[in-house]
Amino acid sequence: MNVSLKNIDATKGIVKLEIVKADYADKVEKSLRSFRQKADVPGFRKGMVPMGMVKKMYGKHVLVEEINKLVSENLYDYIRENKLNILGEPLPNETEQKEINFDTQEDFEFCFDVALAPEIKIELSKNDKVPYYQVNIDNEMIDKQVEAYQANFGAYDQVEDVEEKDLVKGTVAEQENGSPKEGGIVVEDAVLMPMYIKDEAEKAKFIGAKKNSVIVFNPNKAYEGAEAEIASFLKVDKEAVSGITGDFSFEIAEVTRHKNAELNQELFDKVFGDGVVTSEEEFKNKIREALAEQFTPQSDFKFLVDARDLLVQKAGELAFAEDLLKRWLLIANEKNTKEKIDEEYPRIIEDLKFQLIKENIVKENGLKVEDADIEDFAKRVAKAQFAQYGMLSVPEDVLANYAKDILKNKQTLQNIIDRAVEEKLAGWLKGQVELDTKEVTPDEFNKLFEE
Repeated sequence: MNVSLKNIDATKGIVKLEIVKADYADKVEKSLRSFRQKADVPGFRKGMVPMGMVKKMYGKHVLVEEINKLVSENLYDYIRENKLNILGEPLPNETEQKEINFDTQEDFEFCFDVALAPEIKIELSKNDKVPYYQVNIDNEMIDKQVEAYQANFGAYDQVEDVEEKDLVKGTVAEQENGSPKEGGIVVEDAVLMPMYIKDEAEKAKFIGAKKNSVIVFNPNKAYEGAEAEIASFLKVDKEAVSGITGDFSFEIAEVTRHKNAELNQELFDKVFGDGVVTSEEEFKNKIREALAEQFTPQSDFKFLVDARDLLVQKAGELAFAEDLLKRWLLIANEKNTKEKIDEEYPRIIEDLKFQLIKENIVKENGLKVEDADIEDFAKRVAKAQFAQYGMLSVPEDVLANYAKDILKNKQTLQNIIDRAVEEKLAGWLKGQVELDTKEVTPDEFNKLFEE
């Protein structure tokens, strides 16, 4: 078999495959013998059907199948072995492809159009400046995180009187003329928090109330007619709420108050592990490091976004085989239309340019992502997820097992590989250009992504 490439121009070419009988004859013969063994033809025992009859019945089908296999295998082998950087997929040629007749031909010729990726050469230096946004972890932010940890690791105490943020539990009974209503609504183990009562006068009835005392209040007024909240509190259907406008008694059985954890060694150990930090200063410094670590991937991502214009400019004008790419886009997604592709093509090309630039930099500079890099990145993803729940001292074996579970999902695995590649790319770029470091607050940083 002969496979060759004819360059039409710098953006596209035609791969031609010339197949002669010797390339496929043995494969067709072997396949037909297999068909003969399985053929179930009336009047013949299985495996004893004359080969001539088998060829007449299955010959063309087998020939077409074997030729298609040869074409597919050799086409992609040629692309891979010759390191052709093609865009999209090879497409059947519409100009040079000769008509094929499987009934009469023994030799065949197949032609495929291929869109070729442009050559890219980028040179960077310290004269190139790119902004790098570093989130300033100020004392206010650290104090808020300390308070969050104190709240997360706090405890609940039973108390004797009610404050606004307490959890109040008791029995609620519908009233009529100052007494329990016959057949009225009764809810045992009803729960409320005064801080969520909207009407200030109704809220005030609970503030300072003692355990075992009875409060008379109006749920409809307390929650300003909010059907969902009233229905949940009284355990009735929302449709019934509009008819409930009277008073209810609330006999307080329990008052539970959340108490923040003290800022001491016990809290330090719960957050970061036994003995990792031993003072308030070390605790806050460790929090600063953890918060900074959480922002680094986002800072690198923003850095890559800002570096995009510079890299595209350095790459210069890149030419593409527009006709082939549009043909491939139309075939690749059945939801696409010619009009839709024409409209979106400029954006598609801009994204493609940057993707090719990134791939070129990664390849030219050997920025390989190994299995160890993927596992490490997955563990950091796991660590960040635990950190969202205030768990900063997760054992290494737990992180490793959680990371393995994350990587079992193919889509998640590919996403992590892509992010690990971009991390390597960002690291390399930071060493090539001048970083225009800008310190920003978390709010200022978040607004950068809204622009």
